[in-house]
Amino acid sequence: METRLEIVVRSTEIDVNGHVNNAKYLEYLEWGREEWYEQAELFYDTFGAMGIQTVTVNININYKKECKQGDDLTITCRPEKMGRSSYVLKQEIINKQGDLCADALVTSVTMDSATRKSVEAPEALRKHFS
Repeated sequence: METRLEIVVRSTEIDVNGHVNNAKYLEYLEWGREEWYEQAELFYDTFGAMGIQTVTVNININYKKECKQGDDLTITCRPEKMGRSSYVLKQEIINKQGDLCADALVTSVTMDSATRKSVEAPEALRKHFS
């Protein structure tokens, strides 16, 4: 399943160079992942009931094109790879013209909420990667 989140760049997201600050791209990606989890019906409460949490452990991002105030952007998110406890989501930020502005591979791990140790990813998550 691939999700799409539409946003508009606001003035508060612009840095001294007149474009979106690099850290904001990470925030956009986070919003896109939240959209994916929601559409997959993997809410915080769902994971909480299983006694697990997900933790982002790596983000590999490529900045391709600058974004500016007022730009309409689409943040996509789709499953890329599943391991035992870790999984990778592929994300892209695309402008209204269809240009790829950034892409990223985001690795997360499922961990036991009590022990804070990694645990095998539940079937409720795994099924989205098949």
